Amino acid sequence: MDEVKQIITDIKNRKFRPIYFLMGEEAYYIDNISKYIENNVLSEEEKGFNQMVLYGRDVNIDDIVGHAKRYPMMAEHQVIIIKEAQDLSRSIENLVAYAEQPQPTTILVFNYKYKTLDKRKKLYKSLSKSGVVFESKKLYEDKIPDWIRRVLSGQNYTILPKAAIMLSEFLGTDLSKIANELDKLKIVLPEGTQITPEHIEQNIGISKDYNNFELQNAVGAKDVFKAHQIVKYFGENPKDNPMVLTVALLYNFFSKLLYLHGLADKSPRSVTSALKINPFFTNQYILAARNYPMRDVSSVIATLREFDVKSKGVGSNAVKQGDLLKEMMVRIMG
Repeated sequence: MDEVKQIITDIKNRKFRPIYFLMGEEAYYIDNISKYIENNVLSEEEKGFNQMVLYGRDVNIDDIVGHAKRYPMMAEHQVIIIKEAQDLSRSIENLVAYAEQPQPTTILVFNYKYKTLDKRKKLYKSLSKSGVVFESKKLYEDKIPDWIRRVLSGQNYTILPKAAIMLSEFLGTDLSKIANELDKLKIVLPEGTQITPEHIEQNIGISKDYNNFELQNAVGAKDVFKAHQIVKYFGENPKDNPMVLTVALLYNFFSKLLYLHGLADKSPRSVTSALKINPFFTNQYILAARNYPMRDVSSVIATLREFDVKSKGVGSNAVKQGDLLKEMMVRIMG
């Protein structure tokens, strides 16, 4: 995120580089940097003759180099953006000659999503010298709530930990999807607002009481009544609460519990670091480890594997999701 800020700051200050090679698994930052260049480098009058958007599937490297070597018309720079540049992956190394001597009046942007260059090869080394090579890495699940907090903080909002975790649990690690939902919240909530679980429930439609985060909490605490209330709600609303996702999240939870049992140091700080979890969850894991000895955890993992298969329709075609969830809870919690 700091690297993205620096790239944007340099562009704002008109410190341009001739090539921006944006690559990696996380499309969100690639799109943001590319969009910023597209919207802000040239004036509207200059864009007509000096800004071009090409698509990797429609062009080859020679076409791109030919365009890049042109001079701008009545402007200091021309901007060429190659979207879906990963479609050029088989021939991308042919860009080496241009990367070694790029046209200084051209700003050439590659959106090379879901792939990366081989850092041992000449192209990567040449681009690193003459331009900007930015690798946009996927964030791990446990980093998403903090990412949400930092994004909102930069826009004069705060968010309660539970609200951030609700968003993370419901939306996963897709930063573009999360950013879209945050934009919706900012439309209805004034600057300076502290975003709460109630705001999430009212504006995004995620139940603050009946979600996988609360189910995990209830199972870990062995709160049988609450766990059965939640799975009853899931059974009544299967489209919004697919069992496959519930089983996957519980499997991840108990797999980490198994790892926790093997730790020599079970202090909160050690547990947080070893399990790579958000500190908000640490006490929940420590409590769950007390409630589920190692042998029980192994048994629960076997049960979850069984219900993972059943949730996908194998051997249980006629059984409703709600009934499967109830049976699974009885097997897990006794």
